[in-house]
Amino acid sequence: MNKAVGVSREEMALPYYKFFEQPLAEIPADKLEILKSGPSALPAVPFEQRNLFLAGQDGEFCQLGYGVMPDGTGFVCNQTYMPGVTGEMLDWWFPWHSVGSDLRYKIWDKEDHYFARADRADYVCDPAVPVNQKTWGVNHYILEDVGPGPEFLKLCFKSPADFGYDPALVGSEQCQSLVCAIGEGNCAAAMTHKWYLYKDGVMFCSRFWIGYALIDGVYKKILPEGVRLPEIVPQGLFAHNIKEFSNLAAILPRLWAECPECLGF
Repeated sequence: MNKAVGVSREEMALPYYKFFEQPLAEIPADKLEILKSGPSALPAVPFEQRNLFLAGQDGEFCQLGYGVMPDGTGFVCNQTYMPGVTGEMLDWWFPWHSVGSDLRYKIWDKEDHYFARADRADYVCDPAVPVNQKTWGVNHYILEDVGPGPEFLKLCFKSPADFGYDPALVGSEQCQSLVCAIGEGNCAAAMTHKWYLYKDGVMFCSRFWIGYALIDGVYKKILPEGVRLPEIVPQGLFAHNIKEFSNLAAILPRLWAECPECLGF
């Protein structure tokens, strides 16, 4: 196990500090085998066809794995069954961990998460804003480690429509809700997490398209022609993603049930 990030005395006094103290959830063995065995033989759904992902019509593409597309961009695909988790919990989680104490982000992955801070905390905390819209138009400034060491990242969250999704697909059988963002950092990327009802919880599906950015209002591939991302880039992000969401699946139902005083903003 890697060393946990630091916490303050003030953080130790918070009611959800117990989730930081417990061991991280185990990553499923099949995902660790995928991480070890190398890039996926299947490509991800192309970013330009991302509505297929939201609609659940991307079955011919990679569902679990990572790799590099023919145009040199990278991808990460993950799906996490989260028993006992509801869509309401996830709609709440993504804005909640971006305001208040840094411990909120740390309990998600105590070895790799340092802080996540919303630039519009007033908007996030405004009770008039629906919970499932509290990330829309908000930037999260993040310090996390996805392999090479702690790095700063700016996640620019968008509404589904502003991300290029068909809003009619949100609230459907294959997409109960979602969050989507463009990441600005050492390696620009587009990101979506969607979830839908599955068994006694939800299926949580992640997609990252690495090498894309929002330029003058247009989503574009920004890798120069002929440049190919090293496979270690999506591999590192896949390793981080399967780790953090395995742990979130484990802590979220208990956080919701055992810490009712934490559920405000």
